[in-house]
Amino acid sequence: MTESGKTGFLERTLNNLRTVWQGIAGAEYDESAASLQPDLPDDDAARLREQMRACLETRGGEVSARARAAALGRAYLALNETGRLRFLGIMARDFDVDRAGVDVAVGKLQGADDAASRYAAEAMLRHYLEAPRVKLLTQFNALPEGIKFLVDMRADLLGPARSDPALKALEQDLKSLLATWFDVDFLELRRISWDESSASVLEKLIAYEAVHAIESWDDLKKRLDSDRRCFAYFHPRMPDEPLIFVEVALVDGLADSIQDLLDENAPVIDPEKADTAIFYSISNAQKGLAGISFGNFLIKRVANRLSTEFGGLKTFATLSPVPGFRAWLADNLGKADGTLLTPGDAKALSAVAGTSRDAEKTLMTLLDDPHWPHSETLSEALRAPLLRLCARYLMVEKRRPGELTALDPVAHFHLSNGARMERLNWQGDTSEKGIRQSAGVMINYRYKLDEVEDNHETYTSSGKVAASSGVRGLLKG
Repeated sequence: MTESGKTGFLERTLNNLRTVWQGIAGAEYDESAASLQPDLPDDDAARLREQMRACLETRGGEVSARARAAALGRAYLALNETGRLRFLGIMARDFDVDRAGVDVAVGKLQGADDAASRYAAEAMLRHYLEAPRVKLLTQFNALPEGIKFLVDMRADLLGPARSDPALKALEQDLKSLLATWFDVDFLELRRISWDESSASVLEKLIAYEAVHAIESWDDLKKRLDSDRRCFAYFHPRMPDEPLIFVEVALVDGLADSIQDLLDENAPVIDPEKADTAIFYSISNAQKGLAGISFGNFLIKRVANRLSTEFGGLKTFATLSPVPGFRAWLADNLGKADGTLLTPGDAKALSAVAGTSRDAEKTLMTLLDDPHWPHSETLSEALRAPLLRLCARYLMVEKRRPGELTALDPVAHFHLSNGARMERLNWQGDTSEKGIRQSAGVMINYRYKLDEVEDNHETYTSSGKVAASSGVRGLLKG
């Protein structure tokens, strides 16, 4: 789907939300609220503060409260990026924690000399520690599609919150609410199919696919064929919005090339005869749910469901990208006292490049040549050193010195879920993106269902990476 197509369906969603909330707002959505200028100048900002205060008042009943929340939500939807940032800033700063009240409550807690006084002081402290903006956020949740509105609001916050402590506090308040509302026990695992899923859901798969772009409706249909499966988590309050989805190919043996796996002209195999389920794409569909993890539950539930449906499946594995490998090479070649390459690597690279200069600089020069993946000579010369360096990047390198977390985010995700590194695949992704991000290398992470818990515990407690002998052997050169 083109960017304009993606923008189009998102705009339809927003227009529908505006229409629904206008009906709820009724008289509360008056002309003055509707006339907020898109960038929210100071005069409009003052009027907006009054709207927020009105939402916090308890006058009227539930219908009045919903109307005021809908009016405020429509005001937000009418703003541009600058206006929304100002809206969020007002909510973050003007409706923050009452610090004077917190100080009073702390004083009472410190002076409490019996159980009753202590309980009363703790209750007061809890009250003052909850910012009034939390009540504002909760009111949106009571509206139709309000939870989706809050998910998108957090997506708007994530970037600006990195450099603004007040916005960071608001973002964390919103994250805490969403983490409660999106507990995995509330979610529904649903298979997405070409024949039975709605056009709206199928359209969103194309828009939200984050690993291997879906190029057309024919491409999507192929990914949903009889030897493929796609599963997604949905929230009851967002029934047509996938939260995270995984695409699976039912094949014979470990897949080693994403181009072969996604080839629209490849024959469809009988899924009953497949022995391997390859998870080749996992996409978080909602940016606003970043950091709220349920991807690990998704993989395990899908694996269990597939093993029930197809008794012949013996292996569950991924065909995964290595998105940070090429950047790590660029940052480290030439900066590690020449120790990243072996003497044998240096000799082979010098021979193919026709130069005896520094081997690590030679490697980077060869990788900068866009034609190297299509040259058998260059590809074979680069194969051994790059596979060994990729094994080091995945197994040894950590996010920060002294940390246990793998540097590569995809590796961290699967290792945290209890997978093991099974095999590195040379030229597994020969697309422009694959060459740019990982020099074309892909990896199979294997999920052995009777080992995932032990692997998870070992990795999270000690940082030790579960890997096959083949992957470990690459480190030795």
